[in-house]
Amino acid sequence: MKQSELFTKTLREAPKDEDAVNAQLLIRAGFIDKLMAGVYTMLPLGLMVRNKIEQIVREEMAKIGGNEIVMPVLQPMANWEKTGRWNSLDVLFKFTSYYTKNDYALGPTHEEVISPLLKKFILSYKDLPRYVFQIQNKFRDEPRSKSGLLRGREFLMKDLYSFHANQKDLDKYYELVIKTYMKMYKRLGLGGNTYVTFASGGTFSKYSHEFQTVADAGEDTIYICDKCKIAVNKEIIKEQKVCPKCGGSKLREARSIEVGNIFKLSNKFSAPFGLSYRDERGNMNDVVMGCYGMGISRLVGTIVEVSHDDRGIIWPESIAPFRFHLVELRKGIGRDLYRRLQAKGDNVLYDDRELSAGEKFADADLIGIPYRLVVSEKTGKKIEVKKRDSKNTKLVGYGTISKLS
Repeated sequence: MKQSELFTKTLREAPKDEDAVNAQLLIRAGFIDKLMAGVYTMLPLGLMVRNKIEQIVREEMAKIGGNEIVMPVLQPMANWEKTGRWNSLDVLFKFTSYYTKNDYALGPTHEEVISPLLKKFILSYKDLPRYVFQIQNKFRDEPRSKSGLLRGREFLMKDLYSFHANQKDLDKYYELVIKTYMKMYKRLGLGGNTYVTFASGGTFSKYSHEFQTVADAGEDTIYICDKCKIAVNKEIIKEQKVCPKCGGSKLREARSIEVGNIFKLSNKFSAPFGLSYRDERGNMNDVVMGCYGMGISRLVGTIVEVSHDDRGIIWPESIAPFRFHLVELRKGIGRDLYRRLQAKGDNVLYDDRELSAGEKFADADLIGIPYRLVVSEKTGKKIEVKKRDSKNTKLVGYGTISKLS
């Protein structure tokens, strides 16, 4: 893509109404635009990043049997009354239709939709287990929307729901999801500082689990067991000051960002909707459920929080909008290389704008694409290559560009 064709522009100064690093850098670099508190537009570069995150998530959900759907955002009050959450969920956006006079909610989560949906398709034990997920916008009336993409009123989320005949089958799948989540965070460049975190399980199990990424900007506090490479959250540490896995008491405190959570729901959302199945003996039983959430847009912000420097963003190669940022220092001198890279299928942003070298380099650092390629009269038939997370540059031939790693 030619940079001159992007309608967005970079900003030299951080927006005055944003304190979070992720919001400041993403707005300055032209990835997002703020409409109002907690609500952002994904601009072309931001959408490229988000789409790559989605693709990784989709691939891993497919590997564990997930069927993808998209459920309605608009949800009837009657479903929320069945679960008792119409008046108890304080972040629920509610409104009354001017024409029908019916009451509706904008979905902050989708248990009230997925359960009656699966009731139509799960009839007997032969229909179980089933795994269904979606990637969709959620709406929550956050009383203190802040921290850029880390706490929004509208945000993109992946939610997977699993349906089982019994607790044993749920437990087995639940462990598989934990392994899959950690694999996804590794692919997203967060593996080194993201921990499976023990949290309160509520009514149906001793523990639920969060996935927490260590970051100074985090709103959560976790306690890490470096021996087991797991953590416990603040709620759990009040009850037991030891690691749930090894029993050790040497736990390290850290600030963190929650990037996922999973729960064993038992029949909490199946029973109210009559979601049941007939077993081998002909008896009717409630379907046992699990739910597994992951904030997609929050991941964009989290990655920026943990991967940046004083010059801008440093994107992991797996989700960067482009692999190469081609910077030409004389008009037209990079055109041939741009065409060669495109012909090879390489993903490249071509800075063909008429700006000074300093302005182009500053923008390249701010945007954070993994490799900067510079062509000029000075480089001749070579290309100057610099990795975004390195201070060193080197000259290479045209034929070796695609082999960079």
